[in-house]
Amino acid sequence: MENIGALAILLAFCLAVYSVAGSIAGKLGKRPFLAASAERAVYAIWALVTAAAGILIYALVEGDYRLAYVASHSNKSMAPIYKFASWWGGQEGSLLFWSWLLASYAAVVVFTNRRKLRNMMPWVTAILMATEAFFLMMITFVASPFQVLMAGKGITDVGDGQGLNPLLQYWTMVIHPPMLYLGYVGFTVPFAFAMGSLITKQPGDTWIHTTRRWAIVTWLFQTTGILLGAGWAYSVLGWGGYWAWDPVENASFLPWLTATAFLHSVMMQEKKGMMKVWNMVLVSTTFFLCILGTLLTRSGLVSSVHAFAQSSIGNYFTGFLAIGIALTIYLILGRLDYLKSEAQLEGVVSRESSFLFNNLVLLASCFAVLWGTLFPVISEAVTGEKISVDAPFFDRVMVPIGLFLMFLTGVGPLVAWRRSSIESLKRAFLWPSVLGAAVAIAIAAMGAWNHPYAVVSFGLCTFVTATVAVEFWKGASAIRSKDGGNIVRAMIELTHRNTRRYGGYLVHMGIVFLFIGFTGAAFNQSRTIQVATGSTFHIGKYALKLVSTQDGENENFVWRRAIVDVSRNGDHIETMEPERRLYKSSQQPTSEVSIRRRLNEDLYLNYAGPSPDGEQSIIQAYVFPLVSWIWIGYYVVFFGTLVCLVPSKHKLQYPRTEVVGIAKRVATEN
Repeated sequence: MENIGALAILLAFCLAVYSVAGSIAGKLGKRPFLAASAERAVYAIWALVTAAAGILIYALVEGDYRLAYVASHSNKSMAPIYKFASWWGGQEGSLLFWSWLLASYAAVVVFTNRRKLRNMMPWVTAILMATEAFFLMMITFVASPFQVLMAGKGITDVGDGQGLNPLLQYWTMVIHPPMLYLGYVGFTVPFAFAMGSLITKQPGDTWIHTTRRWAIVTWLFQTTGILLGAGWAYSVLGWGGYWAWDPVENASFLPWLTATAFLHSVMMQEKKGMMKVWNMVLVSTTFFLCILGTLLTRSGLVSSVHAFAQSSIGNYFTGFLAIGIALTIYLILGRLDYLKSEAQLEGVVSRESSFLFNNLVLLASCFAVLWGTLFPVISEAVTGEKISVDAPFFDRVMVPIGLFLMFLTGVGPLVAWRRSSIESLKRAFLWPSVLGAAVAIAIAAMGAWNHPYAVVSFGLCTFVTATVAVEFWKGASAIRSKDGGNIVRAMIELTHRNTRRYGGYLVHMGIVFLFIGFTGAAFNQSRTIQVATGSTFHIGKYALKLVSTQDGENENFVWRRAIVDVSRNGDHIETMEPERRLYKSSQQPTSEVSIRRRLNEDLYLNYAGPSPDGEQSIIQAYVFPLVSWIWIGYYVVFFGTLVCLVPSKHKLQYPRTEVVGIAKRVATEN
């Protein structure tokens, strides 16, 4: 079976190379049948990669321990769902998973555009398949998941494997990596259409209209992956945090930042014909940051709990990045005349300028995170000494940037297009500003004055909430006065009339909830204590009594559990059972924390094991205010994004200048 899998990947690689060559030759040589055959090859590639993936999954689930990948990432005692998740749990399998997702995306793109964009599609296909060919080359010649174990002169079966990393044997890790990969890989499609548009000098914004929904869905996948990863870290690693500015965490955050900037600035191109070069740069940067994230995860350049082992595979990714970036820069610079804006910024205080500032701040944050992530690598290359950059650096830089972004989130809906008058600004900003200031003053008066960033954050969250509420209320009231009905129906009707705008406002509210959860971290409490059975200790308003400890084991791990009664004001409110595990195959210990989740705060217990003398137990207790609002914020973001994807009741028509007609004539002549 392993030979069939390896052969399927080799054939898929050959077909990907053919698809690239056939697409380009068919387009340049005006041979539509050759270009069509290159598109048909995309379906064959998907079938071959799917077959190879199916063979690997079967080997993982059934336990074919002749394969090195299976022996390293699966074992008999693992649950079937984790055996399946082992597909992306290691280097070689994750590369195959990436290749399968890209082949699936490419097949969907080719099928849905089989009768559209015929001038552009050969180039889109060529770019997608060039990326696919690179990844297939990796798993064909460099990191094959079908490599067998050899002993002497023959193939050997080791009987059982080491199993998936115990930290990854948690439910969120079954869906967290696929969500991130769906985001990483999905950004290849907008990039391919953008480059295809540049190569063919497509008139208008064809590539924007074609890929806007795709970019939104991909952004949602990336957002889901990041928040699932945060949830995994919070529930599994035992230290209570959800974000540590880990290099691989940062690698997933970087393309999210540029994609967010792209989704905002793309509206400027659609509505005003502005920021065309900017959008090309953003969509290209997002794609290459996805490749960079893959490089950081697989090269061993950075140290991370998320990273794979050090490997020479990083050299190939570096080469791919260098060639791709060089070609993209050459292409953009060669099309600058074609990318001229159709309108100019008319006022500093306008919605256009707020979009521009938003983009600049997002890019500044992206650069700050990228610099902090790569600084250890750069310092080692220059001085020979790896100087690490810790979380406080990122906090000092990113907290002010994040607060300014929150301010811009509230300002955007209040200012008009083109320019705003002083009187209109006074009317728009008065009540949101008063409410925001009142909440900030109240929070400071309650004792938070020594946390100025937290005070500002709560005030800004109130300000943004007020601006969103005003926008919904004004629009819904107008509909209600005209059509009647209650205010809820009017708000639903308002949203349906312009789903992109009001769905975007819902996304902004989700971000507000996220910021509320982030801000609560300023008031965290923690305590680590050695406690004897029957003893009580306190944290915050809680009294915790260690009732007993229990031991046990199953086929996969040995466990020891602490039974802790939780009381408040003398009343018993819950029994919590944090657990310590030792996995038999890898001899790796992990924690199973116990969390009492509430809207106002979480009580979080981690059992670190017995004390050195064995007479007591080490308990790590934390109180995390408002952290649940992070997960609530995600659900609001998810819902708002789905609303954005629903077609508006009335198709929006954006007025454009005569430059559009001129651009069309120039493109036709060329």
